Amino acid sequence: MQTLDKITEAGMETGGTVVDSLGGVFNALQEGVGQYGLKIVGGIVALIIGLWIIKIIMKAVTKAFDKSKVDGTLQPFLKTLVGFLLKVMLFISIAGIVGIPTATFAALLAAVGLAIGGAFNGSLGHMAAGVMLLIFRPFKVGDLIETGGKLGFVKEISVFVTILETFQNKTEIIPNGAITAGTITNLTTKGNLRVDMPFAIQYGTDIAKAKEIVMGVLNSDKNVMKDPAPRVAVNNLGANGVELLALPYSTCDDYWDVYWDTRQSIVEALGNAGYEAPLPQRLVTMTNKA
Repeated sequence: MQTLDKITEAGMETGGTVVDSLGGVFNALQEGVGQYGLKIVGGIVALIIGLWIIKIIMKAVTKAFDKSKVDGTLQPFLKTLVGFLLKVMLFISIAGIVGIPTATFAALLAAVGLAIGGAFNGSLGHMAAGVMLLIFRPFKVGDLIETGGKLGFVKEISVFVTILETFQNKTEIIPNGAITAGTITNLTTKGNLRVDMPFAIQYGTDIAKAKEIVMGVLNSDKNVMKDPAPRVAVNNLGANGVELLALPYSTCDDYWDVYWDTRQSIVEALGNAGYEAPLPQRLVTMTNKA
């Protein structure tokens, strides 16, 4: 009986120890959940309020840019940069609220940055190209440029892409890396464009009169600029006729009106004056055989 009592007492002591241990674990979990739960809730509340404040700040920044004389080319980039910095500051503040040490959070950001950098290597290259475009400024918003076989007006230069609006009302979104890696033709730099218009007349016709007719068309066209002045010149002596070249200048906005409408006016004016387009000719010589 004494042995049985000892076993019973030992079992009760062991059971009590287990219960005490489990109780300690539960108490520690409860304290931890209570302590960190409040911090997590505080972090979530701070995140919601912080994003709301950032939204208000960005609206104010946008209005300030619209009222200021900041170049339209830089505005999208600066807005993106300001928004990014504000969000980084917000997340650092939330990390402090939750209780994450600053050094640990910085190391975490560095690791995440490296991971994102590896995943978006090409995108980072486009961002670097975008920064180069904003620094060296080969073109600005509103310029007419040709790059990568695309011709259009620059609508926006963002961090990663440049947006063009073509004459066909198409929106071309071109990665900045592709732009800096190729040739950029800025058609707006000089403020005007020369529209080369070749046309031909038959040999034996009055060249001076033809040039006078074409100059009359150019001088009377409202879309042709007076300065620089247009001119007409002999460009080539072809196999079937004399090739002349009309050289009017226009603004970027009127380029296609001059290219199409003025060209048609020249053809009609020459036709009304009796000038015919040169046709391929072949000289055949007959010889008599004895």
